[in-house]
Amino acid sequence: MDDGHRNQGRHGFDDYRYQDGGYTGYAPNDPTYQTGGEPNQEEDAQSDATEGHDEDDEVYEGEYQGIPHPDDKPKQKKAGLSNEFRDHDELIAEKMEDEEQLAHQYENIIVECGHGRFQWMLFIVLGLALMADGAEVFVVGFVLPSAEKDMCLSSSNKGMLGIIVYFGMMVGALFWSGLADKLGRKQCLIISLSINASFAFLSSFVQQYGFFLFCRLISGFGIGGSLPIVFAYFSEFLAREKRGEHLSWLCMFWMIGGLYASVMAWSIIPHYGWGFSMGTHYHFHSWRVFVVVCSLPCIASLVALKFMPESPRFLLEIGKHDEAWMILKQVHDVNMRAKGEPERVFTVAQIKTPKQVDEFIEIQSSTGTWYQRWFVRAMTIIRQVMDNVVYCLTAQYRMNTLLLSVVWFSMALSYYGLIVWFPDMIRYYQEEAYKSERKTFEPEIVKDFTFDFNLRNQHYLNWTFKNDRFIQMKMRDVTFENSLFEDCHFEDVTSSQTFFKKCTLIKTNFSDTDFYKHKFIDCEFVNISDFGEKRGCQLDFEEDNDFLIYLVSFLGNLSILPGNIISALLMDKLGRIKMIGGSMLISAVCCFFLFFGHSESAMIGWQCLFCGTSIAAWNALNVITVELYPTHKRATAFGILTGVCKVGAILGNSIFASFVGITKVIPILLASSALVGGGLLALRLPDTRDQVLM
Repeated sequence: MDDGHRNQGRHGFDDYRYQDGGYTGYAPNDPTYQTGGEPNQEEDAQSDATEGHDEDDEVYEGEYQGIPHPDDKPKQKKAGLSNEFRDHDELIAEKMEDEEQLAHQYENIIVECGHGRFQWMLFIVLGLALMADGAEVFVVGFVLPSAEKDMCLSSSNKGMLGIIVYFGMMVGALFWSGLADKLGRKQCLIISLSINASFAFLSSFVQQYGFFLFCRLISGFGIGGSLPIVFAYFSEFLAREKRGEHLSWLCMFWMIGGLYASVMAWSIIPHYGWGFSMGTHYHFHSWRVFVVVCSLPCIASLVALKFMPESPRFLLEIGKHDEAWMILKQVHDVNMRAKGEPERVFTVAQIKTPKQVDEFIEIQSSTGTWYQRWFVRAMTIIRQVMDNVVYCLTAQYRMNTLLLSVVWFSMALSYYGLIVWFPDMIRYYQEEAYKSERKTFEPEIVKDFTFDFNLRNQHYLNWTFKNDRFIQMKMRDVTFENSLFEDCHFEDVTSSQTFFKKCTLIKTNFSDTDFYKHKFIDCEFVNISDFGEKRGCQLDFEEDNDFLIYLVSFLGNLSILPGNIISALLMDKLGRIKMIGGSMLISAVCCFFLFFGHSESAMIGWQCLFCGTSIAAWNALNVITVELYPTHKRATAFGILTGVCKVGAILGNSIFASFVGITKVIPILLASSALVGGGLLALRLPDTRDQVLM
């Protein structure tokens, strides 16, 4: 097939299913099918000129009807099949040879284009997309203490909300990265960011838990494509000598996203007046404002991407030579003007493009409907994406893919598990200190007294209250045990973790309180008909120290900065493998010293040290993943490994959180073992710092 048909078959996306009798499938490689079955006009002309005559001017029956001689059919069929298989094998071999030549030529072209203003502009634009990904990880954790009250979330609901975001990111990473290798980096990144921004914004307005859960799932699905696409996209504008360092600088935006989320949460969420209400049922509280603000980096990146070009390396891979050449010339001219050398001319005239191999042949059909055409397009792309996934497990890449999967998983299991475990442990130490300050009062009789002040962290044992009034007050962590309430009155009382145990209540009135039935344990009621309960959620919520949560997150992300700078400066000097192995082993040692952390300040300090040492491994993993795979499989491979990473994150969150307050041994040993095992396995990976991008 000629290049015109080949490009049409690969990129036109007007596919149709070929149906003939009992057979349904993709049409064979035949120009007749590509023109809707219309006869070839040149062949008709030749038939008219020679009608009724064979080579020896002998007339045979049926020739005037254009029917081939019976003796020619077996030969033509055999020759056609042989040529088809031979042509396909030759094209594959030529394509691989062309790709290798293109890789070296493209490296020289990027060096000629230079590293300057264009790369820094793209750096900022793609960095905003990574910043959105970093913020997304922390959004749910920051809004849960407030959202649980608005939506009346149980512990299982909160756990599901935390997991669903990672699940969406896992699926999104696999889906968008596969499409990016077929449709282009820029186009897929724009679509994925649009989905994230739209559903993140929508989630801030919804009131029902189920709809909010769905919006966060789709939002995570959208942002899941950012990490694999961004690194594949940016790497294809970098020369070999700049690649490791500048991809590491790009990683810093993930840290900035976490800092941004922490600062915005501290600035917005505690201010309950930053919102509005519509009637008695719709409330737009400050935590919803925070959700909107956290979507701004995604929106900014989305707008800026409109002005960025597609990756020229990807365009060359799919045979779009002229478009790729124009973009490379643009990169060259922008950088040369910024350097004060506008007179320098882009000297590249021709770039090698790989042979294009058709995977599916499109045909035109006048009977096909629009949904049939879209269905075939979707099935074609899905099949191509699945082929890319399988390609990453072929003999050439299988060992590297498996090793990287283990390393990514072990890093995610320990890192994401510990960044959830650290705040939980700090909160646990706070609660233990808080419980140690609990006051227990000896038996006493109180008559005709009005309680109009707050009670906190108190235990009343064997008390007697007669004709007392509890009005406009708050009770937190208050327990009345074996006490008597007679002719008492409770009005406008709000409570948290407050219980009545084995108490007797006689002729006691309740008005506008949240003393629901589950707060009375083994109590006796005499002449009480109405508890005057408040309407709304009946769950009991703990009061969290919001400032400490934000501070812990802020310090953890800030501690990444020194490690990020050091890893960027040493990435091309030490190499990717030493960076991964060394960083993971040092992080494992930091985990071991957690055994000696018995206070809030100690846990915060060890968290900062762990985050600062582990970031080098993350940076090196991102770089080596980009460099190990060819252009037409790069984003797909990155997406697979990102998906594996999210699986590790989900398991880490679930496992580590379940041991808070029980034991530190299992989380610490699990994290340390995973880091040591992953670091040792990483040493078997090939070092790619001197390798051109294939």
